[in-house]
Formats: sequence, C-alpha cells, structure tokens
Amino acid sequence: MGGRVAGLVMALVGAGCHGLPARDCCRPPRFDPCCVPEASVPKELNKLALPAYVVEIPDVLHIRAGRLVPLARYRVEPFDSLYVVAKPGTVFDEDPINGVYPVDADGSIDLGAKYRGRVAVADRTVAEAQAAVQAHIRGVAKTAEVTVSLAQSRTIQLIDGPHPVRSDGTIGLGTFGDVYVNGMTRAQVRRVIEDHLGRFVARPEVAVDVCASPSKGYYVITDAGPAGEHVVRLPHTGNETVLDAVAAVGGPTGAADRTVWVARPAPPEAGGDTILPVDWCGVTRRGRTGTNYQLLPGDRVYVVSRPAGPVRRFLGGLR
Repeated sequence: MGGRVAGLVMALVGAGCHGLPARDCCRPPRFDPCCVPEASVPKELNKLALPAYVVEIPDVLHIRAGRLVPLARYRVEPFDSLYVVAKPGTVFDEDPINGVYPVDADGSIDLGAKYRGRVAVADRTVAEAQAAVQAHIRGVAKTAEVTVSLAQSRTIQLIDGPHPVRSDGTIGLGTFGDVYVNGMTRAQVRRVIEDHLGRFVARPEVAVDVCASPSKGYYVITDAGPAGEHVVRLPHTGNETVLDAVAAVGGPTGAADRTVWVARPAPPEAGGDTILPVDWCGVTRRGRTGTNYQLLPGDRVYVVSRPAGPVRRFLGGLR
C-alpha cells in the first residue's frame, strides 16, 4: 500500500527478533525461538485499522456524481433531458406540456403529434433551445409561452459507475478525458476529479469509493519438501490473520510436524528481514492468539509441512 504501509510496518514491527540481517534466501530464517513479538504487532484480538486506502493499478473505482451543473456556455447534447413547461391556457388544455423530455440520439425532443412532433435542440444553449421549442409550438398554439431548463445532463451518465484504473494509472471520464489517480487516497482522487471536471461544469461534486481492489494481496507459500513450493496469492481485505490465510488455501497438508512464519516486506531502512514466527500448534490446538498476526498487503505466510533438520533446529522451539 505504498509508503503509508511501509510506515505502518516500521511502527508495528520495530527492532529485536523481527529485524534480521540479510541472508541466503534459500536458508530458513534464524531467530531466537524464545523471543516474543512486541504487543504492538496487530494480532487476532487487537487488530488495527490500516492507513487510508491507496489506489493502484488495476483497482476499480466507483464514482457517483452528486452535483454536475454545466457551465453557462453549455450546449444541449443527445441523451440530455430538458424540462419543458408551457404556461397554462397558452396551449391545449387537454394536452398540457409540463414534464421532462429526453433528447434522443438525433438531437431532438418529441412533443407529441398534437404539437407537430419533434423539434431539434442539440448544439443549442438552453436559451436557444427554449426559443426553438416555443417557435415550434406556436405553429399550432399561437400564444404559447414556454420555459425550458436542463433537467439532466449526460455528464452524470458519463461519470456515474465503475472506472478501472488502467495500466498507465489513469481512469477514463468519457468525453471529459483521463485523470491520473495511481498512488492516491480516495480523498485525493475525489479532489483531482473535481478539479478536472471544473473545466467543464460549475462546482462539481463527486463521491469516490473502491468497488474492487485487486492491487492488494498477500501470499501463502507451502513447502512440502521434494514436491517443492506452492504459491497462492489471495486478495487482502484488511482483516485476515495467519489462520485465515492458511484456511483459505485448504490448510497445511502432510506430516503433523509443521512450521509457519510470516515474512513481512519492509523498506531497506528497516535494517534487515522482518520475520514473525507463528506458534502454529498454539494457534490451532490451544486457541492462542499471540502469534495469529493480522496480515498486511504483501505479507508472505510460509508453511513448511515437513521441516528438514535445519528448520527443526532453528524453528522447532516455537511450539
């Protein structure tokens, strides 16, 4: 989750048995089996809310337009909607004009057969559309007085809905162009969208939410000895623990003697590898929560189902 998660990692993990010097990646982690993780590391019974969500490729944002009022120079377009009202007594009483009329794909609205059908309004300002509608109606109702206003702009139709973050870090807003959102929080995304739309509409207001977050995940790696390692990537929702992760892949198989730890990615300034040993027997057979850690995006949950001799020596004391 970018720099914010890196900062959280630094704050939660700290030093001690969790910050380990670099080593050969093929060797098992070395740490003091008697070392107990700091209480600040979030676990099953003391989970923490993560920092503000950071949007990344290929997340999907849901944008809802709260207020998108076209600027004064706005011209009516197909798929807009106009509110047309004729003053009572100036048109046919049995067929009044008072309602919302959609602008069809050909740029016209349909007033009905009694008022000679369709009138073109596209590419006209609202004032010009009003003059055109009134002139059209007066062909059959000589004293007609008509008021036309914009009921809904297709702008809202273009903005409302899901918007995937593309590989270049942008989302598309139809005819309003693209907006770069990668690496931003939802509040920042909302501001940049409103600033962008401000060139086309007056005082825009939008709401932004994340409806899919495939950019955030963690990994469960199972090592069954000669069979090799099997890696599964799972979506991260912010509430998973080590036990949830192992359960999601069907649980460790093989011999009952197994070892589990969490390898947590951290920035270089953390001073080494970040390893969180898991008391697997305690977590599963005794309901202990001290090492059932809350997972962060990017965590690697490593499960050795049949520990080799060196692993047993380094990690066996955890149980």
